Amino acid sequence: METIFNKNKEEHPEPIKAEVQGQLPTWLQGILLRNGPGIHTVGDTKYNHWFDGLALLHSFTFKNGEVYYRSKYLRSDSYNCNIEANRIVVSEFGTMAYPDPCKNIFAKAFSYLSHTIPEFTDNCLINIMKSGDDYYATSETNFIRKINPQTLETLEKVDYNKYVAVNVATSHPHYDSAGNILNMGTSIVDKGKTKYVLFKIPSSVPETEKKKSCFKHLEVVCSIPSRSLLQPSYYHSFGITENYIVFVEQPFKLDIVKMATAYIRGVNWASCLAFHKDDKTWFHFVDRKTKKDVCTKFYTDALVLYHHVNAYEEDGHVIFDVIAYTDNSLYDMFYLKKLTKDFEENNKLTSRPTCKRFVVPLQYDKDAEVGSNLVTLPTSATAVKEKDGSIYCQPEILCEGIELPQINYGYNGKKYKYVYATEVQWSPVPTKIAKLNVQTKEMLHWRADHCWPSEPIFVPSPDAREEDDGVVLTCVVTSDPKEAPFLLILDAKTFKELGRARVNVEMHLDLHGMFIPEKVLKTETE
Repeated sequence: METIFNKNKEEHPEPIKAEVQGQLPTWLQGILLRNGPGIHTVGDTKYNHWFDGLALLHSFTFKNGEVYYRSKYLRSDSYNCNIEANRIVVSEFGTMAYPDPCKNIFAKAFSYLSHTIPEFTDNCLINIMKSGDDYYATSETNFIRKINPQTLETLEKVDYNKYVAVNVATSHPHYDSAGNILNMGTSIVDKGKTKYVLFKIPSSVPETEKKKSCFKHLEVVCSIPSRSLLQPSYYHSFGITENYIVFVEQPFKLDIVKMATAYIRGVNWASCLAFHKDDKTWFHFVDRKTKKDVCTKFYTDALVLYHHVNAYEEDGHVIFDVIAYTDNSLYDMFYLKKLTKDFEENNKLTSRPTCKRFVVPLQYDKDAEVGSNLVTLPTSATAVKEKDGSIYCQPEILCEGIELPQINYGYNGKKYKYVYATEVQWSPVPTKIAKLNVQTKEMLHWRADHCWPSEPIFVPSPDAREEDDGVVLTCVVTSDPKEAPFLLILDAKTFKELGRARVNVEMHLDLHGMFIPEKVLKTETE
């Protein structure tokens, strides 16, 4: 049965003028560029999981009060191979693909061998990354694909592995004030070690090497050894403050031995991920200047997190906010067999996403008594000294039921007030957009009947004085077939609706993306 999740979407590579209702700010000029899965059936074969679908880029371009929509499939090698074969031939995380049953026994045997350390897919469907003047579609493998943000055309493929020994990398890099990228990836059993690698991609290359890419100048900032050689932690994002990188090593782990035999055993790679509910979650703080991990061992109870919200420093403490779960039910919710017509009633999370604030005292009295709380800031979060010198941290709860958090990125790594997020409660699909004040815990909401909004993106106004001066943009699909999807524009301060840009197409549910201001595009095309 077709649902909004598994129905293949058509692409619209030529711009379609949207019908604008309401009043858009005149300063809002640029492109909202987003990414997510769009094809879930190829020929007679189907993907098992919604996150496996082939990447469909789409964009809303704001130009002098008018809005234009376009969408285009990422022409990855995975896309081209699948479409050409008219069946799924490239494995994704939740769907293992097998060679054509008509192939001879030697080809099959070779295929089994080549899957031991898998050649991952370049179906980059999760996010968009800016590197210098270029833009890339990204996922969590070692491949990213350069794209043209204006035409959505697919350009060259980049393999991180050529520049740094990582098998997987996050889709949520950070950018420093100079525009350099900081990202993390996992190096699996390289020279007998498994480690988490923090690397930096410069935003520009020296004048003399203009023809070379920024990736040739990629540098490893530092690496953190995994606590387990064959079971590294899975992570989707990390945090950053002025002086530290915040990395959470959670007991949600990838089993490398199981992964190496998954193909032969006829199971997907996702089945090699397991949550160890009795293990601890370890916090790492890497000093950005010395490139060393802080030696004190900080930990909390078992949790699963995908998204860091923000982090900052105050009076010798690192404060970091995350959206956390007490189990790994979120990924399982998105198997397509569960996303049937009445999934909202039948498909409930067993753990609700919770926005948690950890307050970690990096500078504390070394003579403090065992059992004492070392946090000296006004918060209900605690950090208690244990007998062995390690420090057990418990969070302050900021709010429950939000996901896909975004902030004003100008406040990234700094003390901040506002989070913009989707509100999900117990169902995996968002029905509201929320604005949370992390200092007062007050919330504002937007909702409308039959509307499923996506991750909200904050765009600051050019003369912004306050953190929430600007607009929030979100793509909204509707579960009512009579209602066309639209881009929603909210005043970020009041959360009142400013306008909608409606498009008469079947829009897909997307994951992540970014806004590219017109002035940034101009200088790049020049």
